[in-house]
Amino acid sequence: MKAFKKIGVVGAGGWGTSLACLLSENGVPVSLWCHCPDIAKEIQTTRVNSQFLPSIPIPQNVTATSLLDETIDADLVLFVTPSKFLRPVAEQARAAGCRPDTAWVNCTKGIEHDSGKLMTEILSETLGTEQVAVLSGPNHAVEVAKKIPAAAVIGCALPHLSSRLQEFLSLPTFRAYTSDDLRGIQLGGALKNIFAIGAGCSDGFQMGDNAKAALVTRSLAEMMRLGIAMGGQRETFYGLSGIGDLMVTCFSRHSRNRSFGERLGRGESPETIQSSILTVAEGVPTALAAWQRARSLGVDTPIIDGIYSVLYQNQKPIDVMWKLLGRSPKPENT
Repeated sequence: MKAFKKIGVVGAGGWGTSLACLLSENGVPVSLWCHCPDIAKEIQTTRVNSQFLPSIPIPQNVTATSLLDETIDADLVLFVTPSKFLRPVAEQARAAGCRPDTAWVNCTKGIEHDSGKLMTEILSETLGTEQVAVLSGPNHAVEVAKKIPAAAVIGCALPHLSSRLQEFLSLPTFRAYTSDDLRGIQLGGALKNIFAIGAGCSDGFQMGDNAKAALVTRSLAEMMRLGIAMGGQRETFYGLSGIGDLMVTCFSRHSRNRSFGERLGRGESPETIQSSILTVAEGVPTALAAWQRARSLGVDTPIIDGIYSVLYQNQKPIDVMWKLLGRSPKPENT
């Protein structure tokens, strides 16, 4: 089986930098594309990405660059940009000249506004290739970078590529599983960020463990309801990219979306929070995209609707909470 001899990682945020460090363990050259030239220069000079992954040493076989064509000239390229930038960066990659034999892996969790397209769909149509996969799961960047054991799932419709990716990504502290359900894997990874904002609001209200557990449980039911309507497989939402990612994002101190929601629950506005953070809370744009898809499909999504109303309609989180609690009683399995 042919090995991947050169790796590209597009996006030098925390997760992109962490993945570059992880894949460097295979002993192959890794090119890490940084949108900001200053970050590339810092990594090359100090071997640290102080802005997005501080205190983690970056191996010598990881080369940081701000030139996209240097990174995409690889056997395997991982896209780890914020979701709203994935299409324009993919278009830049196509213009720079993509190799026909390159395998592309989406590591971005989101849904495109208006079109409702998933990230692998955007990569496939923009780059003109079927050699596309997705990597997702309950993976906080700093823990993976510190080599704390973790697991993820690779979604790929091509069995030969799926096997190659699993072999390459299975490392001493990182276990990779496979699935052919690209839609379900990406929908679980995207939708959980919305529910993590809700879980954070619960923390901001100091509602306690009972309320938060109930909210997360009902979030899973809603994730499955919308995810299946959008083409995901039911069993996928019981896996690493579904309930696994939902749990870690709703409860972890590392979660940007949970922290965003906690600040909402304490009374800060979405605009104030977004202007004060460097990283992207993907649950914010995904709430809009998911709300649009739920409306078009006629799916009942009260939690998504509530979070959407806070983020885009100036509703108060406490009012949304009471509205959710005041809904008509119903069977649990609906």
